[in-house]
Amino acid sequence: MIILDVEQGTPEWHSARLGIPTASVFDKILTTTGEISKQREKLIYKLAGERVAGIAEDSYSNDAMLRGIEMEAEARSLFELTTGLQVEQIGFCYNDESKTVGCSPDGLIGDDEGLEIKCPSIAVHVEYLIGGKLPTTYFQQVQGSLAVTGRKRWHFFSYYPAVKPFHIIVERDEIWIAKFSKAVKEFTEELEEVYNKLMEA
Repeated sequence: MIILDVEQGTPEWHSARLGIPTASVFDKILTTTGEISKQREKLIYKLAGERVAGIAEDSYSNDAMLRGIEMEAEARSLFELTTGLQVEQIGFCYNDESKTVGCSPDGLIGDDEGLEIKCPSIAVHVEYLIGGKLPTTYFQQVQGSLAVTGRKRWHFFSYYPAVKPFHIIVERDEIWIAKFSKAVKEFTEELEEVYNKLMEA
């Protein structure tokens, strides 16, 4: 793992992510059951295009997403207070020196753990509390982050003011991670081929 010390959301951070698969799109590479996603090819074309253009396609941000960004610091402070754990904020993590895959953890904890924070609507937050497990929506993001960083476990923390937070510790799913490692290697190789074809055109 290689850590890039930049602030998330800055031009430097966006540049580091440009044209490579990151945790937020791992679900478009591999499904939760370890099957190749039907969205894989479209993602390859998107990332190759972004590399050629030198700029990421504008991403959609709604009010809920913006609220989540604003509340993240508050959620992180509550996490530290309730768990007694110290969270190290970082910008971006690459899988290795090839810098072909990455993730942006909401924090790293010690030498073996990471953190994913969500600040959803109250209805979704309550759904997480009642469900009592890692939401399926974030399975690939969390397990993929474990794969990229090589860490042993990941904390998933959902926060909504005045409501009990939802906190669960997720262990590595070695079977899925093995499938993901193979799938993402093939993905990045094909991405490079498509990019080269675009550059030759």
